Amino acid sequence: MKRKQKTVNDLPAIPDKLYFTISEVSHLCSLKAYVLRYWEQEFPQLRPVKRRGNRRFYQHQDILLVRQIRKLLYEDGFTIEGARLQLSNTPETVSQSVKVNAMVKKVIAELESVLQNLQAEMKASH
Repeated sequence: MKRKQKTVNDLPAIPDKLYFTISEVSHLCSLKAYVLRYWEQEFPQLRPVKRRGNRRFYQHQDILLVRQIRKLLYEDGFTIEGARLQLSNTPETVSQSVKVNAMVKKVIAELESVLQNLQAEMKASH
């Protein structure tokens, strides 16, 4: 049985802190650490701060970028080259579309809840 791939909306919330290790980002983005290291080579926008011993420290905007890349590759079906082009052409548009998509899904869920409540009230009154 094939496991369902997590979507960007299924990922855990990003904690409020300045720096994240590669293992934390791996967990927050549901990716393996080697994938993150590979993406650093493929996407010039992804440059975590490196400290002693070449240890990577990602910031909040890096995690958002990783999630955008993940969505482009895993959900939208882009190749690495295509995702790189998307990010270089319209970094703000991609970021905005992820936010708008999340808001739309939230509104749909709320409307479905209201509809269920109305249907339950209609059945109860008949």
